[in-house]
Amino acid sequence: MTTDNNKLTPTQARAARRERKQKKSKVTRWLIGIAIVGVASLLIISLILPMIGGIGSGGTETPDGPGTKIESQGREHIQEGTEHPPYNSVPATSGWHYSQPLAPVSWGVHSSFIPEEKRIHNLEHGGISITYNCPEGCEDIISELKGIVERARDENMKILLSPYPGTERKITLTSWTFIQSFDNYDKGKIIDFIDSHHNSPNSPEPYAN
Repeated sequence: MTTDNNKLTPTQARAARRERKQKKSKVTRWLIGIAIVGVASLLIISLILPMIGGIGSGGTETPDGPGTKIESQGREHIQEGTEHPPYNSVPATSGWHYSQPLAPVSWGVHSSFIPEEKRIHNLEHGGISITYNCPEGCEDIISELKGIVERARDENMKILLSPYPGTERKITLTSWTFIQSFDNYDKGKIIDFIDSHHNSPNSPEPYAN
């Protein structure tokens, strides 16, 4: 039997209802906040992943592709102006090259041709070279390539972009002893090549800068 002492007064009852309502409101706001954060996080991830296209997600196993495997011509350092045998691919993927301070050249976007003897040192360090040849102009392709290189550099990846007059195809990707060329811009192929060969164990010094 409930005594009058256990009954809430109208004021107390209203206060209790208010307190329950406030607690329920706090829980609701907390759950909504978690949901908003979760949705925002998923949205950010969905925006970032397509933008970088998976750059830097490659493994550590020695790759056998993509691209064509080119026989190594060694890694001999030579003095500037020293004559040497011809390279076995254009652009070259290994062979005779300058040592410091002439090479490696700085990573990133270059607006002029990089001599093989400098660029090969970058490949020796596990880097990727992207070259283009557009005698009739291809600013849209160059812009897309710059975007890939700049995003890769934001991740501190070792990537070069430079023109290379005389190559048969518009775009050529090279790493140590691997080459891949094509005429049409294909972001997927470029990202796949970078992911597979960046810091590859194929290169003599994959973790040098």
